[in-house]
Amino acid sequence: MDWLNQALFGYYPYLALTVLATGCVLRFDREQYTWRTGSSQLLRRKQLVLGSILFHLGILAIFAGHFVGLLTPIVVWETLGVPHSAKQMLAIVAGGSAGLLCLAGGLLLLHRRLFDPRIRANSSFGDTAILVLLMAQLLLGLSTIPISLQHSDGSEMLKFMNWAQSVFTFRAGAADLIADASPVFKAHITLGLTILLVFPFTRLVHMLSAPVWYLNRRGWQIVRSKHLAVERSVR
Repeated sequence: MDWLNQALFGYYPYLALTVLATGCVLRFDREQYTWRTGSSQLLRRKQLVLGSILFHLGILAIFAGHFVGLLTPIVVWETLGVPHSAKQMLAIVAGGSAGLLCLAGGLLLLHRRLFDPRIRANSSFGDTAILVLLMAQLLLGLSTIPISLQHSDGSEMLKFMNWAQSVFTFRAGAADLIADASPVFKAHITLGLTILLVFPFTRLVHMLSAPVWYLNRRGWQIVRSKHLAVERSVR
């Protein structure tokens, strides 16, 4: 199965990152009016607010933790005197807490989207599919915690740090670094890369935007005042 390991963890990361980058640029350039979440806040607002807060707090913490934990050079942690075992325990506690928070919020949002007929009617396949993928990814991530606890010295986390940094620095042999990793970790990485691959084609693109971008979008939005409408109807 060496060829599959090389395909998934040696080549697939570059495919996913290339599609992520070019897809986002092309979508923002050509379809700026689709660069949004498609809010349904007028329907079941209370469940949306609670689910959205929990989901966003959790996912932002998870993203920051993965980014810092995987891409910070190992020499930096060693210079700071942070042992790999302590870093791994921090990742388990903080990541597990954020994962549970995000999962609770995501399930509320998914339940709302699946079981409210009006919201379901106004949801696209992509809206629901990306939520399902994210929930599956969260469950896989939480499933890695028992395995990580069996490697309290941090050796397992060290593999993934070396792999991620090898991918981003274009070093050869990245896939070999995690060849003997647990299948749960490999499934978690593969699904994560798949989410990056489909990212430009989903509502997740709004994560890359600040509200200021909407001030410079192409095209016109027609707005008619209430008084003008009344005046025309009288005439």
